[in-house]
Amino acid sequence: VPLPKDQSAATLSTLSSQLGDTLRRAADDFDGQMDKTLLVYPDKARARRFLLVGVGEAGKVDADTLRRAAAHAADVARQFKAATVAFTLPDLSLDADTSGQALVEGFMLASYRFTRYKSDADPYTGAERLVLHSDKQERVGRRGAERGRIIAEAVGTARDLVNRSPNEKSATQLAREIEKLGKKHGFEVAVWDKAMIEEEKMGGLLAVNMGSMEPPTFTILEYHPENAVNERPVALVGKGITFDTGGLSLKPTPDSMDHMKADMSGAAAVVGTFEAIARLELPLYVIGFIPATDNRPGENAYVPGDVIKMHSGKTVEVLNTDAEGRLILADALSYSKTYNPELTIDIATLTGAQVIALGSEVAAVMTNETDGADERLEAIERAGRRSGDLVHRLPMFPHYAKQLDSDVADMKNIGGREGGSITAGKFLEHFVSGPWMHVDIAGPAFIQKAKPYRPAGGTGFGVRLLVEFLRDYAQPKKKGK
Repeated sequence: VPLPKDQSAATLSTLSSQLGDTLRRAADDFDGQMDKTLLVYPDKARARRFLLVGVGEAGKVDADTLRRAAAHAADVARQFKAATVAFTLPDLSLDADTSGQALVEGFMLASYRFTRYKSDADPYTGAERLVLHSDKQERVGRRGAERGRIIAEAVGTARDLVNRSPNEKSATQLAREIEKLGKKHGFEVAVWDKAMIEEEKMGGLLAVNMGSMEPPTFTILEYHPENAVNERPVALVGKGITFDTGGLSLKPTPDSMDHMKADMSGAAAVVGTFEAIARLELPLYVIGFIPATDNRPGENAYVPGDVIKMHSGKTVEVLNTDAEGRLILADALSYSKTYNPELTIDIATLTGAQVIALGSEVAAVMTNETDGADERLEAIERAGRRSGDLVHRLPMFPHYAKQLDSDVADMKNIGGREGGSITAGKFLEHFVSGPWMHVDIAGPAFIQKAKPYRPAGGTGFGVRLLVEFLRDYAQPKKKGK
């Protein structure tokens, strides 16, 4: 039972008339403060336990507040191995559709556990049934709840891909998993092998792959429903570095290389997004591109000082082999132009500078300063606030590009310490022509310590953000809603 502090007394009084004196006495110990919980064993009710969860002031409750409340419920449900969990939809200014989606998302995301490699894993995998109850708009709440279930399961898919061991996640293995998911959920998948990548002259992807024992792949995802509202696609590009040692610019192991299985989180976010939009039957034509390889210091590895020719024809002087993500993304962005997309979004764990600037809960977003730039940024920031995958814009002033000037090639692959996330964005900007946004998720994609509804490990960050953005894109809402 999510309870605002300014409504808790009245609500508990009403409930106690139905459920007995135990709940009435509980009212003395519960004031509805944010994140405060109280477990009650009612005198007369079919439910064995009632969990009261505070959500703070009613006027300040948003969707993420309800996700946090549901996450508390998931923790208690796990403690008691609950098979059935019921939520009451709170009487708030939020509509039932939003409330139902938020409660189910929060509960399922918090219930997630990655147990693939656990020989003694807890057999309890979460509640078998979630029930929503509301005196008003119950059907609307159920519609939101179903959407929340689909999105949460898609986030789980992304988390599973990120958390998988690197020895089970080569570029080829990742591509095969994407093919399986496409067949299961109803989107098309085509996988290019190394020969096709060479034929397309994707010099960035091939250079990064030179130190690997495994060949690269380039995977194209397509969702094109008959009722799509757009003739030209929206393109999503996800970085698929399946493991990043830094190459010859080797990373230190502690707090750096040891979680680099997560360097394909952008690819995972794109895959999860395709699962969700296909299952939600979103009326939108969307195409996805995932360049994939690991980055290792093998015998033939590319070296600092190499000049490589990209898919676009531009030449790049490599000064740091650990700035590899932008090289494979650049080839994918260049190739994506053959589809003439009306909007392109890339998502990647691209720079440590993003973590320094914004921390582990907010991603950076940048866009080319073409017509509609402010509207694009406002739209994705709104989607972030509603989804809980928060993003914040960084500037893209022209002078940042000067840091990428090279004496021997068209550009360098790094721009120095100052404005590192922005210069990475400016590098990518060279390979796009139409409206484009870049989302750097280096901080929130993988976390060491659990947060509300985000267990430690891969978070699946970006799936909810992109789904919410694309839902708006297909069916525009009033600004500020």
